[in-house]
Amino acid sequence: MRRLLIGISFAVIILLIVLPFLGITFGAFQDGFGAFLDSLVRPEAVHAFMISLIIVVVVAALNTIVGIYLSLELVRGSWISRWMKPFINALIDLPFAVSPIIAGLMVILLFGPNTVLGTFFEDHHMKIVYALPGMIMATTFITFPLMVREVAPLLQEIGTQSEEASATLGAGSWRTFTQVTWPAIRWGVMYGLILTIARSLGEFGSILVVSGNIINETQTATTLVYQDAENFNMVAANSVAFVLGIVSIGTLLSLEWLKHRSELLRK
Repeated sequence: MRRLLIGISFAVIILLIVLPFLGITFGAFQDGFGAFLDSLVRPEAVHAFMISLIIVVVVAALNTIVGIYLSLELVRGSWISRWMKPFINALIDLPFAVSPIIAGLMVILLFGPNTVLGTFFEDHHMKIVYALPGMIMATTFITFPLMVREVAPLLQEIGTQSEEASATLGAGSWRTFTQVTWPAIRWGVMYGLILTIARSLGEFGSILVVSGNIINETQTATTLVYQDAENFNMVAANSVAFVLGIVSIGTLLSLEWLKHRSELLRK
């Protein structure tokens, strides 16, 4: 029975992950390396990768700062009452429960051209929907729980004894965080950061809704793959998808290394 389950597991991995990626690889290089390279250096591809990079950097920075602070408040904060915590936890996990398309739609409903907030920002020469700020908002919403759900359990596990001892010895809150709390949670932060980067890079549904998928303006690498496939430019679509796949594999390998490293340090 065990061998059967192992065989089924490997079969699923091969059918759903290995074979599709091999198909993307062959499709990217079917016309040679020159065609592959041309697909990546065309202006729309360079711009799409740049937009994706900006979104990843901004979202990762926002989620790291806000995620660590919120985790500290959830676990250590005294202002959050016992009955409020389940409600706050439900709000944090909300992006896991809703479709990414709904996240994009929410941004449009809040900041669209015909809304109060959208009109206000446009009057101040700041466009949210069908622009980079809206794309960052939607991606931040989708990836928001990843950092909190990595850091908060670590804070609960380490307890408060070391932090209380540091405070007793006269250390301020910032020094206590940098010298006591941070060393205990840093691998969890790195773990959450890599998950956030991978999720931000691969986000499609909310980006497609809120960006308008405008070439050389609001197009990311994932929406460019979608457009190339729609236009039957399969070599270009597979080339961009291949690069995204390689980056994702590298991200996952980094994730496994961090996991192994954190386990060694705990021992």
